[in-house]
Amino acid sequence: MSDRLKNKNIIITGASFGVGLELASLCANRGANLVLLARSIEKLEQIKHELEDRFSVSVFVYKLDVSNSDEIERIFLEIKNELGHVDILVNNAGFGMFKEADHISLDEVKAMFNVNVIGLMACTSMVLPWMKERRSGHIINVASMAGKVATPKSSAYCATKHAVLGYTNSLRLELAEHNVFVTAVNPGPIMTNFFTIADKKGTYVNSVKKYMLTPVYVAEKIVNCMLTQTREINLPRWMNAGSVIYALFPRAFERIGKRAFNKK
Repeated sequence: MSDRLKNKNIIITGASFGVGLELASLCANRGANLVLLARSIEKLEQIKHELEDRFSVSVFVYKLDVSNSDEIERIFLEIKNELGHVDILVNNAGFGMFKEADHISLDEVKAMFNVNVIGLMACTSMVLPWMKERRSGHIINVASMAGKVATPKSSAYCATKHAVLGYTNSLRLELAEHNVFVTAVNPGPIMTNFFTIADKKGTYVNSVKKYMLTPVYVAEKIVNCMLTQTREINLPRWMNAGSVIYALFPRAFERIGKRAFNKK
């Protein structure tokens, strides 16, 4: 096992379940000190005690709703005072709703953008000056295959993930001269409680269940890329091949894939 993460300071948003929780466990196992952020402080406290007991690392937890920019600024300044610096930020928090464009409310759209895009940008903007000053760091943004291949019944969600990819790609260029790495993570559907909100009827989950990724598999791929100059992580590979075909032959891809897309 690589000791690249030993004694590094890593912030993970959306750390109370799913990929975020698996990331916390894997990073602690490699000797990293953690800052775990989520809306449920009770879950975070439980995770903190378990990880500190198992791995003898320092784990700090904060209740944070990433849609609240003022709260982000306050908590990240506390983190800076506590740790001194941040080596890695994993922007993992996010949620989605699968509804047709004329069925989703503007409030629901705003809520998704506030968490998936604005919250991600706000967290990133807090750590950027610290990383640039030290000429070291890694920003990892969990986007989605939905940011590469638009599908029906998820127009607003796809829009948020397209925005994350645009932001991430621009940020990578901005930070190249500062020796700060930027990685986009684009997973397909993952077996988490994400779908309790996104797919309340269970239609989409039932149609893609056999293709769904496990949280630990995605987390392992992310941890293995930490502090390396990895541009993107695309999972699974065959789905990423579809995104390449979509970019080259969008009309044919949409025509052929229409039946599968509408299973949502």
